Amino acid sequence: MRPTPTALDFTPDPKRVPKNAAEGRRLALEVVAGPESWGPDYVKRSPYLSDPDSWPVLDAACEWEAGTLPGSVLASVTAHSEIPAAGGKGPLRVAAVVTVHRTESDADWEMAETLEEALRCPDQQLRQGERVIDLGSIGLPHGVGGNAHATDSLSERGFYLNDAFKGRQAYSWFQVRIGQVTIATVVKGAPGHTEDVVMVQSQAQVAMEERVKARMGATS
Repeated sequence: MRPTPTALDFTPDPKRVPKNAAEGRRLALEVVAGPESWGPDYVKRSPYLSDPDSWPVLDAACEWEAGTLPGSVLASVTAHSEIPAAGGKGPLRVAAVVTVHRTESDADWEMAETLEEALRCPDQQLRQGERVIDLGSIGLPHGVGGNAHATDSLSERGFYLNDAFKGRQAYSWFQVRIGQVTIATVVKGAPGHTEDVVMVQSQAQVAMEERVKARMGATS
């Protein structure tokens, strides 16, 4: 068995680390996974990119609402993709999120808050007609549970309910931190899709992680 590395193989280059909102958004747009990162059947949803000034907030009633970008965040970009409904199958919707924080400590706080949200609200209202239920989460810092690729990581699994179709579907959120950047992918299942969405999700996630390391890492 190969030993788990004790330190992340990534050293940020101070000259390449984003220091303002413009640099943060540029990095986020370069890194975020579009449909090509998910697979050949995926296309952009409309709207494709999130509002650059918006920030989702989980309120006391466990409902997600639009908030404003915190001062600790330089930029955050969400890209929405899907396999459109066809042949009796529902639309398989996915998204990728890249958030560039001012500091590593700020990014660490976001990871902790995300983990706490699933514990506080195992059932969440995403938007009108969409919910997740029975949500469970686990955090894996570097060197724990096979996490050799990121400073910190967390995963959430549960079930997705959509008024547009019957039955509960698989729901998966995966998020990591690399330095001052957090990277997340989400998959909301749909009827008729039996492919390994976890593998597809991992593919998009790894692509973004490698881009962050390539764009922010120290060069030899």
